[in-house]
Amino acid sequence: MTDTPETVKPIHLGQSSALPASPEEAVLDYVPNPRPGKPYLVRFTAPEFTSLCPVTGQPDFAHLVIDYAPGATIVESKSLKLFLGAFRNHAAFHEDCTVGIGGRLFAEMQPLWLRIGGYWYPRGGIPIDVFWQSGEPPVGLWLPAQDVPGYRGRG
Repeated sequence: MTDTPETVKPIHLGQSSALPASPEEAVLDYVPNPRPGKPYLVRFTAPEFTSLCPVTGQPDFAHLVIDYAPGATIVESKSLKLFLGAFRNHAAFHEDCTVGIGGRLFAEMQPLWLRIGGYWYPRGGIPIDVFWQSGEPPVGLWLPAQDVPGYRGRG
């Protein structure tokens, strides 16, 4: 029997789950959309996201905002938290992390639409903000601004 969103049981929810060693090892859980056929927006904000610089090995920090309009499934938040935490020891450029997270969620969950904003703190004195979206949002979907201010330094 092939698993469908209705038959898949989340493996993390209500269980003790260790942080995955890498994003590739992380298993994202998806559950049925409780409001199918009604376009709405789901937002996840990760203000303390970390990864490693692939050149220096030093930590990089970002404020991520993930918005999506669910299709048949929604991502279970604990599994998303574990997936994002798996980047803590992952070495990649800001662009790769941000677009990779959005692409994996879009490919696996198959939402109607998804966008991600990665607001990265300065590296070498330059903040880098990375944005990706899957295409045009559904007609009539309310899209609030991400409202993450650009980096201002101490002044």
